[in-house]
Amino acid sequence: MLRLSVLIALLTINSYALTVVVAKDAFQFEEKVSIKKLRLVNVSRIKKACVPLTLQDIQNNEYTTTHYINRNSIICKKDVIKYRNEAVTFKFGSLEIEKKGKIVFENDQFIRIKKADGKIEKIYKDGRLK
Repeated sequence: MLRLSVLIALLTINSYALTVVVAKDAFQFEEKVSIKKLRLVNVSRIKKACVPLTLQDIQNNEYTTTHYINRNSIICKKDVIKYRNEAVTFKFGSLEIEKKGKIVFENDQFIRIKKADGKIEKIYKDGRLK
């Protein structure tokens, strides 16, 4: 009888566990989430505010982190956003330059780009600095 109750207890403990995605290594701010840096773990409970990200979500979409994520932390949906390429490509003849940022203003003479840190950069289309 004791063996049977221990077996049932072990089976029910594992059946109440939730499978979540946990970071093997730390993720930097706005780093792409890769499957190589994640692992699946069974957890008995999670925080109320956390809706765990599933492995299927990661395989179907590309995500970037919204903040620094520590090692061995559960990855929640609020911790990541879908990846979108916000790079601007300039073509100066045979030379191509790609900068990370978003176009704020563009005319025939120059382009203004807002960088990730909030600074605005002005690039002339003819290649001059000022």
